Amino acid sequence: MIEIDEGVVNLSTKYLPEWQDCSSIAHHDGCGEWCFDDERADLRVEDALAYFNDNFGSSSITKSASENDLQDQFDVLIMDCLDPNDDHPFAKVLYTDDGYVTSLYDALTDDGILVVQVGEAVNSRSPSDENGDFENSIHIYEESHCEFGAQWTTLIAFKDVDTRKRWYRSSAAVELDLSRRILPTKDGKTSLRYFDGATMKSYQMPSRAFEDNYCHQQDKPECAEKVRFGNVEEVNVSSAYSPVFERHFA
Repeated sequence: MIEIDEGVVNLSTKYLPEWQDCSSIAHHDGCGEWCFDDERADLRVEDALAYFNDNFGSSSITKSASENDLQDQFDVLIMDCLDPNDDHPFAKVLYTDDGYVTSLYDALTDDGILVVQVGEAVNSRSPSDENGDFENSIHIYEESHCEFGAQWTTLIAFKDVDTRKRWYRSSAAVELDLSRRILPTKDGKTSLRYFDGATMKSYQMPSRAFEDNYCHQQDKPECAEKVRFGNVEEVNVSSAYSPVFERHFA
């Protein structure tokens, strides 16, 4: 985890202990009572934008390994920063800067996944935030358990087509994977509060409000199909996903 402000980490440890409580799985090798005590956890107090630009940006390609602290690529990246509609110059950079977006793409393994929270969900009377043309190939879902007083929206980008297909698995297939991969807890109860196969099924289609707002901007009859399933006629689905291409693709 990368957080630029160490004070935020310290405050969350003091006032939000339940968010870091891993005691239910602490009996497994390498796990700790506190999540950050897990031997697999790597907490870095630094600027995430600089970290990815330095290690995975275009400038890092010209540097030798001794000049640049090159990192292993990630299977999953989760970006939970400022909302794209926040009135702050830094928020615009996080969501629209080609160099930074490309560095996130290059930081992923060949079948990697990028997860980005993009603020409050739209409704039928409010326009969606401007996020370029991400929706051509990125999936969107809404979650109501964030305790923000409204549903929150998340975008999922798959770098590989085969990995993207897993988004559409059946509820039973998701439940089977969860049972195989989630560490058993001490009391035998699931460690997931709000997620199961049925919940995943509800994420597979965008909300009607999002679809309406997006399609009203496009003014194309086939827009709904494009939002739901991607523009398979114009995008070569056998090729790897390029975030910069998708953002400028019309």
